[in-house]
Amino acid sequence: MTSQTFRRTLLAGTIAGAIAAASLAAHADLSSRYVDTDGDMIADIPADASQWADPDTLVFAYTPVEDPAVYADVWSDFLDHLAEATGKRVQFFPVQSNAAQQEALRAGRLHVAGFNTGGVPVAVNCGGFRPFTIMAAEDGSFGYEMEIITWPGSGIEQMEDLAGRQLAFTSPTSNSGFRAPSALLRSEYGMEADEDFETAFSGSHDNSILGVINKDYEAAAIANSVGHRMLARGVIEEGDYEIIYTSETFPTTAYGTAHNLHPELQEAIQQAFFSYDWEGTALEAEFANSGEAQFIPVTYEEHWSVIRTIAEANGVTYDCD
Repeated sequence: MTSQTFRRTLLAGTIAGAIAAASLAAHADLSSRYVDTDGDMIADIPADASQWADPDTLVFAYTPVEDPAVYADVWSDFLDHLAEATGKRVQFFPVQSNAAQQEALRAGRLHVAGFNTGGVPVAVNCGGFRPFTIMAAEDGSFGYEMEIITWPGSGIEQMEDLAGRQLAFTSPTSNSGFRAPSALLRSEYGMEADEDFETAFSGSHDNSILGVINKDYEAAAIANSVGHRMLARGVIEEGDYEIIYTSETFPTTAYGTAHNLHPELQEAIQQAFFSYDWEGTALEAEFANSGEAQFIPVTYEEHWSVIRTIAEANGVTYDCD
């Protein structure tokens, strides 16, 4: 068994232990602004047609990254395809933080979006987000791993060495950037944030990676798919950081719509994702770096079960009202 395989197997058991006391039964935590009559744990499309939104311009946002302008170019061909499929103008919204993206959804300023793994439950419960797809490889496999990284020579060689040191998280809603490593450190190593180690919040996985490389942070919890893409773009180089922990595989960014868009518009948006031809596009060039090549259907109820359970183990609640 390789060391990477061992670490992944260990975290699978660790997370299982951390969430043993959490309820595994599916239940909705939706804001009172939404209803879920079909029991799929996401907001229903309003029954009253007068509440349907049919904007002339669709606003799309990808999860926050270090340089949103780079991703405006990456997504440009897809957004042209989305415009053609829906008959709408489409605008790329370069969000600067997870909080800003969540607020734009709640305020009705965001219509189509990709939310990071840990942010999906917040968007579903507080913003009426209706996720329906994620990126996957050609063979249908999908996901990423949480890694805890440090800079070479930091003196941090294993998880126990984090005691008394600094660990950077991304944001409180992030799965790999906060919730999964918090559950791991608490259950397996008996370490509590800001008691046994210092914390910082970088705002994004890109910032955490660059912060470690530049020695602004001694260690960081990241999504390795982001590191793979930064490496492929030449933003970072092999050996810039060392990995001391690798997790089991988690679902990646979910794409979906605001709940109150016209039903026919929501259907057209879904079809745009599933009919998109990746070949030769900037989207293919960027996301091939993390092994992704297509959009596949997912459901929040099934594919986010482990993420909801990790959130429960961390005492997360959704007080959206």
